[in-house]
Amino acid sequence: MRFFYGAAHEQFAPDDLLEQAVAAEQAGFEGIGCSDHLQPWWEGGEAGHAWIWLGAVGQATERVAIGTAVTPPGPRYHPVVIAQGWATLEAMFPGRPFLGFGSGESLNESPLGAEWPSPGEQVERMGEALEIIGELFAGERVDYRGDHFRTEGAVLHTLPARKPPIYVSAFGPKAARVAGRLGDGLWTLADPDQAPEVIDAYRGACDDAGRDPGEIVLQVQFSWAEDDAAALEGARAWKGSQPSEFYTDDWHEPRAMYEHGERQFSDDELMEALIISSDPGVHADRVREAADLGATTMALMNVSGADPMGAIEVYGEKVLPALRTVRA
Repeated sequence: MRFFYGAAHEQFAPDDLLEQAVAAEQAGFEGIGCSDHLQPWWEGGEAGHAWIWLGAVGQATERVAIGTAVTPPGPRYHPVVIAQGWATLEAMFPGRPFLGFGSGESLNESPLGAEWPSPGEQVERMGEALEIIGELFAGERVDYRGDHFRTEGAVLHTLPARKPPIYVSAFGPKAARVAGRLGDGLWTLADPDQAPEVIDAYRGACDDAGRDPGEIVLQVQFSWAEDDAAALEGARAWKGSQPSEFYTDDWHEPRAMYEHGERQFSDDELMEALIISSDPGVHADRVREAADLGATTMALMNVSGADPMGAIEVYGEKVLPALRTVRA
């Protein structure tokens, strides 16, 4: 079991997040993942550029895996440019980068003026992009004519020896099957109602493709503070990310999204969806429950708005050792 630290670009400025990443490595996390957003889920948040930030993290740290959670293909990023970006990271920090890959949200694509596709088209677009990226990392010169992307003689002129693993985000069986066919692992939420079906679909697709299942990354968000009220207040903005329709439908105005989430989700429901507590034991127990859904890696996103650095310290001194001791 590995434990990755999730850096929330929606909530913290990039320089603050860089300090968090360095502290997370020192606290014992094995990887650093970060969200890849053009906009936050609420008005007044942050949205640093994930790729530029990862280069700084690679230089400022020594050994942790580094990557996104997750990068989408689409108007923002053509798959050829994504492949070039991760080839560059791999060339500079060999053996450390991973690519979290997903179908994206309207929040980050529609502001560029493109029409937001249906959920089925989103998954199809993701599959096309994965095919292109795979061919590029195989050293091929790619001429591709798809429904969503085209290339003409595209090639990676800086081609590293290792292809960074691609962990494909999936919230349902269709995307999970794409992950099993074209990815190196699955990335999904540690939702006990949803994760088992998604993991089963992923493993079934791996069997159908004659491939061994790869990494299963389950993500959960946590907020710690000196008291429970502060921990809740520090994470309350994340009500703006909770409605499931935000991940498939055409929602892209942060203020309206937060107001919609605030109407739909009570404080109690937010505390059930996220790990929000001042007690390190509660954090350890909740992470352990999530991991038991079938994870090989837990991605723990720090949304401790009240005290993010204190939360890292608590995880390093109490939560991660408790998790590793129990499993040993």
